[in-house]
Amino acid sequence: MDEELRKEVRKLSLQNAFEHGGKTQDKIILGKILGTKPEYRTKVKEIAKDISEIVNLINQLSPEEQEKEINENFPELLVPKEKIEGREGLPELKDAIQGKVITRFPPEPNGYPHIGHAKAAIINSEYAKMYGGKFILRMDDTNPEAERMEYHAAIKVGLEWLGIEFDLVKNTSDDMEIFYEKGLELINLGKAYICTCKREDISKNRRERKSCKCSMSDIGKNHKNWEKMNSKYKAGEAIVRFRGDMKADNAVMRDPVLFRIIDEKHYTLGEKFRVWPSYDMAVAIEDSIDGVTHAFRSKEFELRKELIDEILDTLKMRKPQQGFFSRLEFKGMPISKRIIKPLIEEGKVSWYDDPRLPTLEALRRRGIKPEAIRKFIMSLGLTKANTLAPFDSLEAFNRKFVDAQSIRLFMVSDAKKLLVRNLSISSVEIPNHPINDKGKRKIEIDEKFYISGEDAKDFKEGARVRLLGLGNILIKKIGDEFEGELTNDEDTKEIAKIQWVPQKTAHQIKMIIPKMLFIEEEFNEDSLEEIDVYTEPYYLQLKEGEEIQFVRFGYCRKDSQNQAIFTHK
Repeated sequence: MDEELRKEVRKLSLQNAFEHGGKTQDKIILGKILGTKPEYRTKVKEIAKDISEIVNLINQLSPEEQEKEINENFPELLVPKEKIEGREGLPELKDAIQGKVITRFPPEPNGYPHIGHAKAAIINSEYAKMYGGKFILRMDDTNPEAERMEYHAAIKVGLEWLGIEFDLVKNTSDDMEIFYEKGLELINLGKAYICTCKREDISKNRRERKSCKCSMSDIGKNHKNWEKMNSKYKAGEAIVRFRGDMKADNAVMRDPVLFRIIDEKHYTLGEKFRVWPSYDMAVAIEDSIDGVTHAFRSKEFELRKELIDEILDTLKMRKPQQGFFSRLEFKGMPISKRIIKPLIEEGKVSWYDDPRLPTLEALRRRGIKPEAIRKFIMSLGLTKANTLAPFDSLEAFNRKFVDAQSIRLFMVSDAKKLLVRNLSISSVEIPNHPINDKGKRKIEIDEKFYISGEDAKDFKEGARVRLLGLGNILIKKIGDEFEGELTNDEDTKEIAKIQWVPQKTAHQIKMIIPKMLFIEEEFNEDSLEEIDVYTEPYYLQLKEGEEIQFVRFGYCRKDSQNQAIFTHK
């Protein structure tokens, strides 16, 4: 063990002992070292003995002696830690009453859920938990043109995988009669009118801040036209607009749409309705009648706050507090359906569970744990600063969850054959995890092995290498097939340590390695690498979906008996 590592081990041992009544354990310190210095994970045996010696020495010191050494050599350990107020980055809510907070997550079932949906759901869920309140899942299903039961189901599956629980599950379309009632009320109050202008004229007038002739219609005419929207008018011929302020600097307030005609069949209600509320109308009414006290959504909706408040003020309905946060995307992994759908149609991406995507199905298939997603999102807090995160920022959280549970297995790529003489054993037992008790596996062996081509290229005649878990060998022959012989020495200093797989029981699998989908704005044609590798037969005993750490390669998820997906280093 080098001097720098020895110092770090002593520092961690002193700190842990001092915080726990003067005693610590070598396994705890080993775990801390491997967590911060993963390069030592292949050298556990080499460092474990030294760690044990240092821990024993620290445990022999009295608490007073431990504190004295900390003061002299590691005084920063005694600096009082700043107390962090709040819970995992979320600020306190304005006007929140314990037990009375109600939040909601209203996804539109028009696509597969992604990391952005996870952020919205988790923030609203956590606030409800923080205040002992209620959390509502409300499917915002008032656009039959884009919505499908497939997406509705996918959202529910994704949220269940994230471990999010709801006190109430409903659909926005459950309240269509209430929307009609409130729409008529706005017409009767003179705050809404039916507009039959052409779409391009409406857009032009809004840009130029001019009212159209339809806005001058009296209440009686608007009533008649409302009836015609349900019978005579075709889609696009008439809309209901809120009478806002055509001179407003906030373009949202320039007489926005409240209702429009959509003749597409709704995935649950069929053809029962053809006049559907806009997002602004629906979310305003729903949040009010559902008792939502605090409504959080991504910041692209921030300009709509003024409209939602005015709709509810006009109707004399209760208003929720509205909060906003930044959208969450990963660099090179777009979340937009407009980008992802064509990639699938063109065959550049296999499906919504392709491990290069930021959809929840893809993240699950890649081996990202829902607990890691939650921790990652909570670490971002409620910032409104744009969040275009590198994927490895999520990987760092995921590593903490998969490391303790991941079975270690040998795997070789670009396999080369190695013949080892002098083997006197026919099997070897290897621990499934270097620290945690995950059992052992028995590997049947003979003299024929596969080793990695990357390791084999450095072999030289007369050199020694260590076959992990087996012993040192002396390289006797270089060529298309390598030969060596087992030696009796156990010296591991300055010796390459490599993994191996017995040829007779090697199981071939395809390793899928996802990479960044887009580089700048260009699709990365090399974003998915596939390589054929050999691994141990024990792989076949693992359940589909289990996380594995292939030694010296990285964390991977078993996708099937014949395929694994690389998660991350």
